Amino acid sequence: MSHGADSVKSIIFALCANLAIAVSKLIAAVVTGSGSMMAESIHSLADTGNQLLLLLGIKHAKRPPSPDYPLGFGKAVYFWSFIVALMLFSMGGAFSIYEGFHKFHHPESLNYPYIAIGVILFSIIAESVSMWGCLREVNKERRGRTLKQWFKETRQSDLLVIFGEDLAALLGLCFALIAITLTIFTGNPVYDAIGSISIGVLLVVIAFLIGIEVQALLIGQSVEPEQRVQMLKFLETQAEIDQVFNLLTLQLGKDVMVAVKAKMAKTDSAETLVEAINRCETVFKKAYPQVLWLFFEPDLKD
Repeated sequence: MSHGADSVKSIIFALCANLAIAVSKLIAAVVTGSGSMMAESIHSLADTGNQLLLLLGIKHAKRPPSPDYPLGFGKAVYFWSFIVALMLFSMGGAFSIYEGFHKFHHPESLNYPYIAIGVILFSIIAESVSMWGCLREVNKERRGRTLKQWFKETRQSDLLVIFGEDLAALLGLCFALIAITLTIFTGNPVYDAIGSISIGVLLVVIAFLIGIEVQALLIGQSVEPEQRVQMLKFLETQAEIDQVFNLLTLQLGKDVMVAVKAKMAKTDSAETLVEAINRCETVFKKAYPQVLWLFFEPDLKD
């Protein structure tokens, strides 16, 4: 995991943007009667609550290990990230679909539709600033990978959630803008209802994709594949090690647990063997400071 990426900055960007957007959308939804705008306002309110939950998760994950939780609370951030995905699915996606079907069966003409257009344009600008802040942190740990590869491989669930939320928000706003524009030019409010349903489907899909990735972290994933390869190569270059039989890693939020099974170079005594292992552990933790737990098993075969 890259320690250059600061997910808290991205969360603060998103929190400020979504709070301002939610208020403006809600006012516009009440004034215009737009289903798409109401769906978007609920979406932004849910996102605002989601950012608070992520901050709570980050704070919880910093608690020190205890006898009952010897590996610490780092995975707490995964739990809260999964809760955020559920909220995005239910409060965002499901409600938007419901609102769209309601408007579809009970269509209402829009009042002051250009107010809605203005709010959407303001929201697109605010969400773009939030996305810029998120991408700035994502690029610190992307290391030449595509965004799709990073999304699949990252172990930083809070940053992954913010990226998914910002992407959903920008695409949803584009859907709402198209729906309201079509409603204005055709005079048919059905387009507004279709816009609300489209936003809901979008949120459900993105929430599902986020949920899949966070579920893997909750179950227990290793470090990113590229980093595991680097760790293995690092161990193989140590003079004290003849052969690495196995390397197990477990990502625990920002912390990592590592277990190594290796054939050590010949030593004169058990004491020198222990010293060799201690040297390996010291240099390994210096090279990878995120490793808080390192278990070393010397053996003659796998």
